[in-house]
Amino acid sequence: MTLRRLKTYTGAQGYVYQYYFVGQREALVADPAAPASEYIFDVTSDRKTTFAVSILLPAAVISAWEAAHHRNLSAAEQYGAVKLRLFEAFDEVEDLLAHGRRLLLDRPSLDRALSTLGAA
Repeated sequence: MTLRRLKTYTGAQGYVYQYYFVGQREALVADPAAPASEYIFDVTSDRKTTFAVSILLPAAVISAWEAAHHRNLSAAEQYGAVKLRLFEAFDEVEDLLAHGRRLLLDRPSLDRALSTLGAA
């Protein structure tokens, strides 16, 4: 049995989110972002309705970053950037259930996140 650690984040919109990491998998081939890694979080803002939020990190974005920085992006750095993208959505998307279920981690978002993490 997997024990999940429920975490809390207060977004700039005033919502208090609770979330936990469900897992990571390769995005479906039919997804427009594919090939990509899909990171899945379960999220609630009211403790009644829990919904999945997927953050897609395309392989092309990782490759472009690695080519520009002449090093590999570690799994921990990728997860950290994904988590910061989730926080960005908590801060910016007013109705995450309706408009934030599928988020993309593009190159500018990756650069911002890694700069915040001190990995850029």
